[in-house]
Parts: sequence; C-alpha cells; structure tokens
Amino acid sequence: MDLRKLKTLIDLVSESNVSELEITEADGKVRIVKQSPTQVVAMPAPVYASAPAPAAAAGAPAAAAPAAAPAAAEIAGTVVKSPMVGTFYRASNPGAKPLADVGTTVKKGQALCIIEAMKIMNEIESEFDGTITKVLAENGQAIEYGQPLFIIE
Repeated sequence: MDLRKLKTLIDLVSESNVSELEITEADGKVRIVKQSPTQVVAMPAPVYASAPAPAAAAGAPAAAAPAAAPAAAEIAGTVVKSPMVGTFYRASNPGAKPLADVGTTVKKGQALCIIEAMKIMNEIESEFDGTITKVLAENGQAIEYGQPLFIIE
C-alpha cells in the first residue's frame, strides 16, 4: 500500500466517528486505531418491566420502584457501562487471556474489554484506577448502550 493511500486512510479515520479500521490487500494488511479516550458515563440503568395484567395496572408502577432500589444498593464501587450497542468480548482474540478479570488492578486508560459494533472492534478503556470486583457481562454476549459491564472499587 502506498504512503499517499495510507495517509488518506489515516485522515479519514481521524475526521470520522470510526475508532478502528482494518484493511487487507494483496500486498499487505494495515490497521488504524484512533487513540481518543473512550468516555464512560455513569447513568441510571433503564428499568424494563413487562406489561402488567389489566387488573394490576394501577399497582404496577409502585411495585416496580421498590424492586429496583435493592439491586442498586448491592453494587459497591464504580460501574463501567457500555458506551455503545454491540457484542462484548473479554479478550482481544479467541482463547487469549481476558483483558480484565476479577481481582485485576487497572489504571485509568487501560483496556477492559472489546465491543464489536458493525464489524469494528472498539477497546473500552477504564476511566478510573482500581480493582475489578465484578464482571457483569458474558463473553460473546450482545449488550446494550448503558449496560453495566464491570464494577471497579
């Protein structure tokens, strides 16, 4: 791949919302990764409730609120939530050691996992220093935006 084509690809990635680009051609393979920090925002998790039966419609909202409070109280530490929808991977390659596991001490900016979205692998970095106390997602699991992934104390 010639240098002008490579420079054009780098410029396109830096000016777009794409965080990673990998191209394979007959004469080689190139992978461009944007090193901007991934921002993990702590937001309240959405509460999903099934539709209440017609007779219980009046009491359903009151019953849902107390059930959500104990679950939030059980979580001690900082919750790292998914910044996107995609597929959660704990390691960079199948069979490789997980990037972060329970008991792992992590630093701010250290990769915790990978989320694949639209065939692009996005490294999710820690926004905090601490120790992983819980991994809340399974390898290969489809995840939603804002879904809790890790707890760091």
